[in-house]
Amino acid sequence: MNQHVVVIGGGVIGLSVATSCVQRGHQVTLIDATPSTRGASLGNAGMVVPSHFTPLAAPGMVALGIKWMADPESPFYIKPRLDWDLIRWAYRFWRSCTAAKVRRAAPVLRDLHLASRADYAELAGSGEDLGLAQNGLMMLCKTRETFQEESETAEIARGLGLNAEVLTADEAAAWEPGIRMDIHGAIRYAEDCHLDPRRYVASRLAAFDRAGGESIRDVRATDWRMEGKRIAAVVTTAGEIAGDQFVLAGGAWSTALARRLGLRLPMQAGKGYSFTHPSPRQSPRICAILVEARVAVTPLGGQLRFGGTMEIAGMDERIDPRRVAGIVKSIPRYYPEFAVEDFEQLEPWQGLRPCSPDGLPYLGKTRAVDNLIVATGHAMMGLSLAPITGRIVASLVDRQPSPIDLRWLSPDRFG
Repeated sequence: MNQHVVVIGGGVIGLSVATSCVQRGHQVTLIDATPSTRGASLGNAGMVVPSHFTPLAAPGMVALGIKWMADPESPFYIKPRLDWDLIRWAYRFWRSCTAAKVRRAAPVLRDLHLASRADYAELAGSGEDLGLAQNGLMMLCKTRETFQEESETAEIARGLGLNAEVLTADEAAAWEPGIRMDIHGAIRYAEDCHLDPRRYVASRLAAFDRAGGESIRDVRATDWRMEGKRIAAVVTTAGEIAGDQFVLAGGAWSTALARRLGLRLPMQAGKGYSFTHPSPRQSPRICAILVEARVAVTPLGGQLRFGGTMEIAGMDERIDPRRVAGIVKSIPRYYPEFAVEDFEQLEPWQGLRPCSPDGLPYLGKTRAVDNLIVATGHAMMGLSLAPITGRIVASLVDRQPSPIDLRWLSPDRFG
């Protein structure tokens, strides 16, 4: 039965959900508070990463985060402030940093990433111009200690059925002829790939429009009008919008709207930065992670994008030049051909990523409301998980089983 589906949030998750639903024959209205030219999805690293099966909340992260707090240029930073939401989130994060929870999460994240990778390959195979490059990812390790840690993670990855290859510095260089790297070694994950986020967003917008979807931009959702346990309409700055099914995909802004429904979705906005060099001195063929610096490096055509940091500072969208400086200073340490001066004139981009306390998305239906589906909390994995998230939500709208087991991703897991 065709339904009117109202999707709140037009980032890469909301857009993928809306496109999947409209392509199944539903009437879809997509509401977003920003123009289509903005959003946390457009400036990200564009990586699709089955290798990222370890959630942000992992053993050792609390101690590492405390250590990094003293460095204003470090990859991870929590701005100290008296905020009860932050305090509760931090407590839940600490409780989630256990080996048992990471083992439980790993197969779920692996399956989600691999399903999305297959969806991207299918889209590219059908002629969609995504800039998709299916040639793996390299984790570049500067020190022997980090290389040993990443080698142990590679062993876990192989146990999960992923293709993880441990490389010496010379073996890594053979994968990138002509690129000078100063590293101890690397891990190559063959299933990982990368694409151009702007091309994917443009592709989904065009598909959504072709299928008859309705986009409402520069309009903010503020509340709900309820009829019993069902949502009758979402209240926006442009008036009410009624529907049959509602999807909350508002990224870091979802928590406040969920609270109006009595639904707890604890999240913090993790600010990330990137900048794109239009004519780099050299450009790798394979995307990479500079492991110690937590910096992503992605070739996009003739350009080269660098992205990183996780700054928990509330809904503050201002750019902190110290965080950007930390990214810039790390690049020549791994790629000696570059100099800090190469990046002085580049304008940084920032985006707020929705981070749940346990590092897993909120995905699925909720007991709080009969006709609401939640799709948020993807943190740094939004683009990597976008296509499968769209397929899962469309299946739930059609009252069909999810293609992925959702029990650990329940929106109700924190009460």
